[in-house]
Amino acid sequence: MDNNIKEALCVDAACSGNPGPMEYRGVHLPSGREIFRFGPVHGTNNIGEFLAIVHALALMEQRGVNMPVYSDSVSGMAWVRNRKAKTTLVRTDKTALVLDMVARAENWLRTHKIQTSILKWNTEEWGEIPADFGRK
Repeated sequence: MDNNIKEALCVDAACSGNPGPMEYRGVHLPSGREIFRFGPVHGTNNIGEFLAIVHALALMEQRGVNMPVYSDSVSGMAWVRNRKAKTTLVRTDKTALVLDMVARAENWLRTHKIQTSILKWNTEEWGEIPADFGRK
């Protein structure tokens, strides 16, 4: 981790199957305190990673806080950068909730200026991201 960063929010998602029961959370670095958690809902890991980043950004904007967000998901970060989730998840009764959340997150990204740094967590060098669910 960048030694110049004293405080950050780490996000991660977990999914059993693809698609399957998915959940995500945000953990404050360095305290290790869980700041938010959502799920499980029927979705995919990439959707969870995307939603976790957007949840962190929206929560910090709402609370007037600005600290970097760490994610270990290249896809989730790219989807946020492009303001569009590139998911192929098919809408069914099981997936409607999570796909509605994706649409809301995309809308939030289109209507808000991102003031926060979104940084890649270097798992190989730093170990698992603190928001990891530990199910590997």
